[in-house]
Amino acid sequence: MKHGKDEKTTNLAFSDVISSRLGGETINLCYQCGTCASSCPVAKITPRFNPREVIKLTLSGEKDEVISGDAIWLCCSCYNCQERCPQKVEIANVIYALRNIAVKEGYIPNIFSEFASAILNDARVVKVSKFVETKRPTLGLPPLQPTGVNALRKILSATGFDKLQQKKEEAT
Repeated sequence: MKHGKDEKTTNLAFSDVISSRLGGETINLCYQCGTCASSCPVAKITPRFNPREVIKLTLSGEKDEVISGDAIWLCCSCYNCQERCPQKVEIANVIYALRNIAVKEGYIPNIFSEFASAILNDARVVKVSKFVETKRPTLGLPPLQPTGVNALRKILSATGFDKLQQKKEEAT
């Protein structure tokens, strides 16, 4: 689901847009040695994510492919790639910059929209069942407090977080 174009991305090369953002400053240092992919735990379990491929596509200007795909959301931010990179490319930070651009342009994984709805409606990501509530004292846990959803909604609205829920509703 695409909602708009970032004005900066139409005037600059995509790699320049990334390098001008917080976290993306080091992307142009990458010379595709592959060290990042060799130490990535996610790349070892799924071919859908390879940090080297994400960087290569970004440097090649394949903006739509990068931000509309799910690869940037699969990074677990373990920083193995970043710690081992001989060129000191801050790959996990570049991934965050890419995610920020993706969200700004309307590409949001459904799970985040679902989290937004749950938080805005119940002030919790997961509903707590009555069964779990009754078991809390036996585990030495305090009873759940009222959530204060209205105060939380004001905060989330001020940060723009409530727009994630709106995007989910638009998509359905």
